[in-house]
Amino acid sequence: NVVAPESYTIVGEGKGGVAGFAKGSADIRLVEDGDATVLSYEAKAQVGGKLAQLGSRLIDSTARKMAEEFFSRFSEQV
Repeated sequence: NVVAPESYTIVGEGKGGVAGFAKGSADIRLVEDGDATVLSYEAKAQVGGKLAQLGSRLIDSTARKMAEEFFSRFSEQV
């Protein structure tokens, strides 16, 4: 889902055997704002198996924290 240079989607998934699975995606948007570019994103995560037993609040907050950390570091590099 690439609309260069305006938006794109990052997708990933992993399997942890008996622990379950995790899938995630982030829709990224870039908007010109004068001399700057504003990056915004919406991240989504889905888990199953024993991972899901931890509770959706814990999974959601961890996914949100990881996305914020990624884009914060990305911003520092760019």
